[in-house]
Amino acid sequence: MSEEGEAKVRVIIKGRVQGVGFRYWACGEARRLGLRGWVRNRPDGAVEALFVGPGARVEDMLAACWRGPNFACITAVDAQEAPDETAPAEFHAVR
Repeated sequence: MSEEGEAKVRVIIKGRVQGVGFRYWACGEARRLGLRGWVRNRPDGAVEALFVGPGARVEDMLAACWRGPNFACITAVDAQEAPDETAPAEFHAVR
């Protein structure tokens, strides 16, 4: 992932991440960092997100995902570059 250019990363966050406000928290953090993309709950209990923006800010968001909101307990943050993904104009939660 380039520090200078735009990064597109799809992330799966595992652990106690549903029922603790993770999507709401991720929206706030991503918007604060000026990122585009989305976040959603997965049927397997994980949370999935797409973060798009300057490489350094995407890296900051990935680091923040390890902390998460209060009451979350993160066990894994699996990130993969997603160059073919299309991001919405602003970050939002998918229901």
